Amino acid sequence: MEGETSFDTLPLGIVITPNHFITICLKDNRVMSYFDKDNTRFFCTAKKARFLFQIQYRSAILYLRYLKYINQQTDEIELNIRRTMKNKALFQLLQLEKSLVYFTTALKDNGIVLQKLMRLRNNRNIQHLLDFDEEDEDLMEDVIIENKQAIEMVEMHSNILSSMMNAFASIISNNLNFVMKFLTTMTILLAVPTMLASFWGMNVTLPWSATPWGFLYVIIFSALITGFTAYILWKKGMF
Repeated sequence: MEGETSFDTLPLGIVITPNHFITICLKDNRVMSYFDKDNTRFFCTAKKARFLFQIQYRSAILYLRYLKYINQQTDEIELNIRRTMKNKALFQLLQLEKSLVYFTTALKDNGIVLQKLMRLRNNRNIQHLLDFDEEDEDLMEDVIIENKQAIEMVEMHSNILSSMMNAFASIISNNLNFVMKFLTTMTILLAVPTMLASFWGMNVTLPWSATPWGFLYVIIFSALITGFTAYILWKKGMF
């Protein structure tokens, strides 16, 4: 996990020999860090098949845990977007959507590995190397089920995020149209008294030009024309 709304995956290589069980990864990760001296009672490296499936089971459990966290983050971001349409929230959704793409790819690759192990578990060379027993096969089936469940949840959350992104994009576009419509309406309303003031500012003979109350008349006339224009725009749904 890189941040609150950004996740990444790492490849984990496993090399199994008759006498060794070797794991290779570019960085420390939460899958292998679980198998330390504090949890030695939960695993045994001497049983290679079981230890292999325990690693994969731990990986699937972490994926499910992070998917639950992503779901919580999505709900929080949705609430934030309902209150304010800031770009930060949309970028957070984009990061979550990208993280789910990584999850989908990794989980499907894990599924392919598990399916291959299931097909080859009765192979003599594999059986001799990993020493499968009934408990190991049960654990492998559990891992496959958890991995499939994680894939289904990732696909579901991906669809939800895609729908949310499309919905919020439509909302933002609709809000922008509303703002532009409002600004256009205000521009029209402000243009009416401006135009009348320009007419009465000409150096020619105009109505009420010789009347002491001419300025007040012009103001009242402008207010009436502006009010009438506003009423027409309101009837047309411009407000």
